[in-house]
Amino acid sequence: MRLRATDAGPGEAPAEVLERADFPVNRGALCGKGRSAPAVLAVGVRLTGPLLRDRPGGRLRSAGWAEALDRVATGLAAVRERHGADAVGVFGGGGLTNEKAYQLGKFARVVLGTANIDYNGRFCMSSAAAAHRRAFGLDRGLPFPLADVPHTGCLILVGGNPAETMPPALRYFREIRENGGTLIVVDPRRTRTAELADLHLQPRPGGDLALALGLLHLVIADGLVDEDFVAARTTGFDRAREAAMAHWPDRVERITGVPVDLLRRTARLFGRAATGMVLTARGPEQQSKGTDTVGAWIDLCLATGNAGRRYAGYGCLTGQGNGQGGREHGQKADQLPGYRSIEDPADRAHVAGVWGVDPEALPRSGRSAYELLDGLGQPGGARALLLMGSNPVVSAPNAAHVTSRLRGLDLLVVADPVLSETARLADVVLPVTQWAEEDGTTTNLEGRVILRRRAVDPPEGVRSELWLLRELAARLGVEAGFPDDAEQVFDELRRASAGGDADYAGISYRRIAAENGVFWPCPDAGHPGTPRLFLDRFATPDGRARFAAVTHRPAGEEPDGEYPLHLTTGRVLAQYQSGAQTRRVAELNAAAPGPFVELHPRLAARLGIADGDPVAVVSRRGRAVAPARVTDTIRPDTVFMPFHWPGAGRANSLTNPALDPVSRMPEFKTCAVRVEPAARPRPEQEGRPDRETRPMREAREARAGRATRPGARRPDDTARAVA
Repeated sequence: MRLRATDAGPGEAPAEVLERADFPVNRGALCGKGRSAPAVLAVGVRLTGPLLRDRPGGRLRSAGWAEALDRVATGLAAVRERHGADAVGVFGGGGLTNEKAYQLGKFARVVLGTANIDYNGRFCMSSAAAAHRRAFGLDRGLPFPLADVPHTGCLILVGGNPAETMPPALRYFREIRENGGTLIVVDPRRTRTAELADLHLQPRPGGDLALALGLLHLVIADGLVDEDFVAARTTGFDRAREAAMAHWPDRVERITGVPVDLLRRTARLFGRAATGMVLTARGPEQQSKGTDTVGAWIDLCLATGNAGRRYAGYGCLTGQGNGQGGREHGQKADQLPGYRSIEDPADRAHVAGVWGVDPEALPRSGRSAYELLDGLGQPGGARALLLMGSNPVVSAPNAAHVTSRLRGLDLLVVADPVLSETARLADVVLPVTQWAEEDGTTTNLEGRVILRRRAVDPPEGVRSELWLLRELAARLGVEAGFPDDAEQVFDELRRASAGGDADYAGISYRRIAAENGVFWPCPDAGHPGTPRLFLDRFATPDGRARFAAVTHRPAGEEPDGEYPLHLTTGRVLAQYQSGAQTRRVAELNAAAPGPFVELHPRLAARLGIADGDPVAVVSRRGRAVAPARVTDTIRPDTVFMPFHWPGAGRANSLTNPALDPVSRMPEFKTCAVRVEPAARPRPEQEGRPDRETRPMREAREARAGRATRPGARRPDDTARAVA
């Protein structure tokens, strides 16, 4: 998209969005969130100056930048002096630009000297990334352009709902069927995406691993293995076959609830197609066995020869604005820029050379995201936290526990464009620029590095994260190495990534602008970039893809007599992530004004619950209250809640922080709950911010007017209009 500045009045958006039909990924299409994004740039909606809390329990007050930065630097230095470098934690975000993610990782290791840096992308694609690296030696969300998707013969989409999470990409899935291919959707809910499918498989939450293994079993039994491909380009098939044969169809039906005839039909459609793809999203990945689950779906691709060739392969749909680039350049606990390992001596030496420091001075691996948050304020954990681009009070699993940990810190510093729920707990809040107010790059799910240019000026009291990292570094004794010019930072990132898996060395701002993005790896200026990976060899030492050879195991928490139902969580069309920004946009907030609990009519009848009644969902960790939405699109043994809201309806008050042993991904997608009727919550418990902004007031008034206006749109119709 493009932006055009407007003559905005007080509280109005200073720009408008214009479509770019020539851009090859979305072809100019935007969802409601993209079209309405300028609303968050308005002065009345976002922060316009630093805030300080003078004493624990005191109120936040306005402050100047010098006072705020002095407070941060003094506090970080004091904690480091008293408790050691690792007592200072850093928490980043998958929405930060590549430049910010890179500079934040460098700041943590060079200025603070802490190992304890991680980011909220650990909660999104980390299981897929781990499985991708284990199988192929390299992680890139899609190893092929999105434009390849419509040309595959059969696509299995597992646990993704692009109709609501990434609407501009939905055309690619529609075009599969238009081109004569088959679309199969795996989801416990009959979503808008599932309604487009030729076949919808509706497993119990947590059953995705058994489902993939059952399909592999049938592919083997039906003689649909591509023996030549397996022999020439893979290793480990014998062990994978042995594991799959223990997952016979009747057993898989008992585990997943998917009928045997649907299993057989799916296996034959995929195994007999000339080409096939499997795409996963958060459904199979946000589990305590997410890495193995994705590995099993990759095994299905490898067994059928659907990898390393055009219009075939495994891919992951990213979940954040820079979900791919955010995990490549060093804000993850175990990584250095370019996907380098922080434990590898050669990788450490290369990056240390670019940074001008002794490799031995770089810390080792730190704690993963949930482990970092869980340890806050505890013996051996971080006692101060610098947080950028995340809102864990809403987005973290077991969120009430995480909130208590944040409250127990000696110092919490939050950099955010808006006063998020996490920022409300902070000792120092630093207002930062947004996408339209800065230069920088992001990397999309295809591995295409994209440039965005500053279109409007930020408000007077707002600064970029690059600027505040430079200022903090200087106050902490590091005068050089932290420029606030994005292109200068990117040029250093290119050098740091050179020779790494995610090699950006040949990518420049000029090339990105001229070519509508450049695919990594791109090792030098003469290299064309790499739209399709693995066509000749995989990125493993021997060039062969590796079968995972995994077996089914239960979820971290299964239903029982006290908590007899599955809870699964996800998104709705009009909100995004923790909702910190989208809940401030009147159009979006009118379309999706609050949380709800989706449950099947049979379950509702058994519990005496009618549509719209307040219900309580209770887990071993907490309780959430929201209106019931009774629908036959969900399994009778499962309830669904969106996770965008704080307060009484916070879905992540319930979720289980059980971690995948490889990726350290928490198990957001399934936990055991019970549902019961509840008293109707008071308005202040429904997740509204303490201070109602003008757009939110307009949304509330619009909802009230819609309830009485003749011919008014229903909320569902409004959501469709926003799409």
